[in-house]
Amino acid sequence: MSLISIIVPCYNQAQYLDECLQSVLDQTYTDWECIIVNDGSPDNTEEIAKKWVEKDSRFKYFYKENSGLSSARNAGIEIANGEWILPLDSDDKIGSQYLEFASKEFYKGYSVIYCNAVFFGSETGKWALLEFSFDRLLCSNHIFCSAFYKKEDWILVNGYDENLIYGREDWEFWINILNKNSKVLKLNYLGFFYRRKKESMDVEINKDSYKKIFSENYIYKKHLDKYLQLNENAVVNYQLVNSRLNELSSLSNTINKNRLTRLLYKIIKQFS
Repeated sequence: MSLISIIVPCYNQAQYLDECLQSVLDQTYTDWECIIVNDGSPDNTEEIAKKWVEKDSRFKYFYKENSGLSSARNAGIEIANGEWILPLDSDDKIGSQYLEFASKEFYKGYSVIYCNAVFFGSETGKWALLEFSFDRLLCSNHIFCSAFYKKEDWILVNGYDENLIYGREDWEFWINILNKNSKVLKLNYLGFFYRRKKESMDVEINKDSYKKIFSENYIYKKHLDKYLQLNENAVVNYQLVNSRLNELSSLSNTINKNRLTRLLYKIIKQFS
């Protein structure tokens, strides 16, 4: 039984898969398994994946019919033996000491462990991530998908929500497993390399207002109890959330405060 299970879903990303899996093989920490989930990909994902299975027995291959990213991750985690889970998209990479440094923190009460990150590909540069705060997390995601968490927490929340077919599944998952009392650690280590492409789920959802609004409204409605936890009075809560968004907008120019507060206000009115 491995301590860490790395879950690599792959759909039409075979051209990047070797680079991704090489970053896993290069880890200085060795107590891992890597489950490659072919989500019904029409390219040569299976051919490439099976070469890695032959190269090292810690790589495992699983095929399923195409059902989306959340479904693929859930399928891989379902058969995972690890106590800790690390999702890794098949076009991204991790630093060679990421597992080693994270494993030293596993038994210190943390729910999520992640690290510093950079972009590569069509866009390069440091990924300026805000320090974790659950109140901030409710307003905007600032933990990337390739963070460590315990499989038991995945079980408790029934995994990634497969209704989020357009994206934002990582954000919803962090909101689901974390709360105000959760301990989250960002390692002072550059361990995650996020590939920017001209076409991706992130790019598509940010271009399509329907998909973005659908996903964000779904998250807000599902977790309304957490959005209302600042104050049980919906109007007061709206004012508090708005003030938090003002704080966030001063830290990052990526947050569309006006649009986000309008969405929150509509939901609070509907459910109060």
